[in-house]
Amino acid sequence: MNHHQFLKDNILTRREALASMGSGLGTAALATLLGANNAQGVETKKGTGGLADLPHFAPKAKRVVVLWQGGGPSHVDLFDEKPMMKTMLGKDIPDTIRGGTRLSTMSSGYGKWPCLPAIKPFKKYGTSGISLSEMLPNIGQIADDICVVRSMNTEAVNHAPGVTFFMTGAQTPGRPSLGSWLSYGLGSETDNLPTFVVMTSSDKGRTCGQLFFDYYWGNGFLPSKLQGVRFRNSGDLVPYLANPAGVSPTARRALLDEISELNARHLVDVGDPEIDTRIAQYEMAFKMQTSVPDLVDFTKESKSTIERYGPDALNKGTFANNCLVARKLLERGVRFVQLMHSGWDQHGNLFTQLENQCKDTEGPSAALVKDLKERGMLDDTLVIWGGEFGRTPFGQGDPANPKGRDHFGKSFSWWMAGGGIKPGSVYGATDDFGWNIIKDPVHVHDMQATILHLCGIDHKKLTFRYQGRQYRLTDVHGNIVKGILA
Repeated sequence: MNHHQFLKDNILTRREALASMGSGLGTAALATLLGANNAQGVETKKGTGGLADLPHFAPKAKRVVVLWQGGGPSHVDLFDEKPMMKTMLGKDIPDTIRGGTRLSTMSSGYGKWPCLPAIKPFKKYGTSGISLSEMLPNIGQIADDICVVRSMNTEAVNHAPGVTFFMTGAQTPGRPSLGSWLSYGLGSETDNLPTFVVMTSSDKGRTCGQLFFDYYWGNGFLPSKLQGVRFRNSGDLVPYLANPAGVSPTARRALLDEISELNARHLVDVGDPEIDTRIAQYEMAFKMQTSVPDLVDFTKESKSTIERYGPDALNKGTFANNCLVARKLLERGVRFVQLMHSGWDQHGNLFTQLENQCKDTEGPSAALVKDLKERGMLDDTLVIWGGEFGRTPFGQGDPANPKGRDHFGKSFSWWMAGGGIKPGSVYGATDDFGWNIIKDPVHVHDMQATILHLCGIDHKKLTFRYQGRQYRLTDVHGNIVKGILA
């Protein structure tokens, strides 16, 4: 379906709009325009938007949460055990292994490639016996619920292009993000919260300094109402929701109706879909005055639930707190939640910071999976954990005493759970150095195609016409990774 049909389905015709105005627009017409509950309490369809022909088939996942680990978690230290590397400590990784692999400019000119084995031992977890670093004990507890993909690969060698590549399908900014594509295709399941929510956090010491750019959750050329709504780390989750002093909810509602009527008249005159977005944003802001405070009200959460997410669970702006809020968002019908956490870029502090980063993130990640499972939500919630690339199997810095690892996109590891994913499984394999993929490669576009498939979407059919061509998330690439499907 192209954008012309989308506009036809989502904007009132001139005749419809004039008819509404003839009887007084007010909140009743807004309910028609927005498909939302009006101020008089008249119930309409819960959730709005989406394309008429979607989903293409029955989805396994109704909602998605991405636990993004910005900076590039080291696969050879965490998920991909390589015993041979212990015998090669300090020795150069052979030329026959390295080949012509593209590396970042920080290490591409090296003359030495000292093999650096995992800094901590690995253990087998669960009845599935998945091998994981002992730095991941909580992920180990959910080993039988996850699929570890050890054969991810990308062309990107730097952070922003790598993140942008997965989120939008291109290494340069400007295209819609994954959450926006899902919002465009499937619409919303809730009237009181955004379809697509983003939260960010960083390692406690802010050792890496990665920036999170708005285009990581941008709408690109899709209507702007489809962009992700970023919740803040301090103060109110969303600014300007509270009524100013002296303004009652009734007065706020009346003001909103007057503004909406003006916007609707303008919409009739010019037909600009961004005006429809403006009306929807005003209405959503009004509804979020009551729905958003509930997200940070943890008085109804059990002590055991809060403790499961760790000591930072109630500390706003932490990854643990964001995971807990994410569960509440998913529970309330938010379709796509994107948690972005930085701190994995260990060029020179691998031995001091990698374990700290694991302590801050792996417990809350596992807690979210357990929480969803206990609430009966994991089966139709897709959980994705990963970063833009991995880290080099060779050490970075002084060849005689390397302290870190550089960026590495030739192979790396992710894990996934729920939403149609085969639990307790491992997919793909790399060579003895964690360098080359030797079995079942999974490209970024393959992963995007698979995520859409799990949500009931044929990635080749979800398109939008822009500047004379049809665009899709996977561009002209992507194959469904059938081996990770339950």
